[in-house]
Amino acid sequence: KDESLVYEADESIPPVVEVEGLQSNAGIKPFDFNIRKGEVNGFTGLLGSGRSECVRAIFGADRVTGGTVKKSGKVVKINKPLDAMKQGIAYLPEDRKKDGIIADLSVRENIIIALQAKRGMFHPLSKKEMEEAADKYIEMLQIKTASRETPIKSLSGGNQQKVIIGRWLLTNPDYLILDEPTRGIDIGTKTEIQKLVLDLADQGMAVTFISSEVEEMLRTCSRLVVMRDRRVVGELSGDE
Repeated sequence: KDESLVYEADESIPPVVEVEGLQSNAGIKPFDFNIRKGEVNGFTGLLGSGRSECVRAIFGADRVTGGTVKKSGKVVKINKPLDAMKQGIAYLPEDRKKDGIIADLSVRENIIIALQAKRGMFHPLSKKEMEEAADKYIEMLQIKTASRETPIKSLSGGNQQKVIIGRWLLTNPDYLILDEPTRGIDIGTKTEIQKLVLDLADQGMAVTFISSEVEEMLRTCSRLVVMRDRRVVGELSGDE
């Protein structure tokens, strides 16, 4: 593992997010977890070990049946994804086709949809705000699209994934969860996304990165939470 890539979080900084005894109706056994500003950590384990279900519980995407979530030291109630978004938490789900892209909408509409949901229907974004937001992330993430009005379904898988990352960055989160962000996309885009994760951490964002590829996790994460049978069984950091 190239140590120069990985940022070690400052233990003296209080966690951005801290969970204690969190469990959900998806069968996740109570687990503890924390993440600090500027840290990239990950959940690892075999398929079906409960990696995705842990982050879904933190984001309120599955029903939480016990435990507490603290945000910047204060206990917060997260019963649904909108509650998490209002707490500055963003989540890119594992299944891009099913839970990520809205295929018939344009690149612009796909980028602004989470921010619009967070602001509520009584505070619509103006056309100018939408266009500026879309253009900013098309440029920043180097999204290859004919225009911001192109239907997202006509983009390549890697570019669709970048649109969804742009969607969440637009909500200005301080904790970003990326579940399998590089699955099924070309090697060039994969590397771009890994670099973006490290850049975001450099800028102080807390990021959880989940991948089936252990090599990729070692390149990007400073700490790994190890899962087996829907329970946390250990944690690895540093040279471990």
